[in-house]
Amino acid sequence: MYRQRRYPSVGLAVLAMLVAVLARPAFAEEAPAPAAKADEAPTTAAPAAPAPEAAAVFSPPVPAEAVAKVVYHADFADPRRFSAMLTSINNMVTTYQNDLRDYDVRIVFVSHGIRFVTEDKLAGTPFAEDAALKQRRADLLARLASLRDAQGVKLELCGITKESVKLADDKIIAGVTVVPSGVVRLAELQHQGFAYLKIE
Repeated sequence: MYRQRRYPSVGLAVLAMLVAVLARPAFAEEAPAPAAKADEAPTTAAPAAPAPEAAAVFSPPVPAEAVAKVVYHADFADPRRFSAMLTSINNMVTTYQNDLRDYDVRIVFVSHGIRFVTEDKLAGTPFAEDAALKQRRADLLARLASLRDAQGVKLELCGITKESVKLADDKIIAGVTVVPSGVVRLAELQHQGFAYLKIE
């Protein structure tokens, strides 16, 4: 007679647990992140803007003027004052030479300054030679010629002043350039970047 085999309840419970374990995946999948909506900004921070280059932050140094440019204005009659001006110019150009710096130094003679670029006595004119000029003229002309020839200082004379006393060209010392107007020339040179100096 066939007899039905009965399984103990404990065995059935173990079998149920085994089936449950085999039916479950080995690793639980992570839920995907929800997609960002079209009208929502992404949550990831935008990359920082690159730092500006050094050239954009710091301005380059301004180079010094390549050539030192100076103009002296001589429109006075006093020989001692003219002597002081020559000393000032000599000291200046000597400094530039010691510093190995190029320079363009000029003297513009206007009005009474014409006395210092001629050996003519200018008798009968407002600029006539006096005792003080007569005594110092040779020394002043020699020093002026040295600045012109050895130091490269340029000399310019006002043409209006020259014409007012009818001074002939051959009466003017060598190396002097006559310009139409001394004051206009001074303005032009300052506009070109020349420093203006006048001995008081």
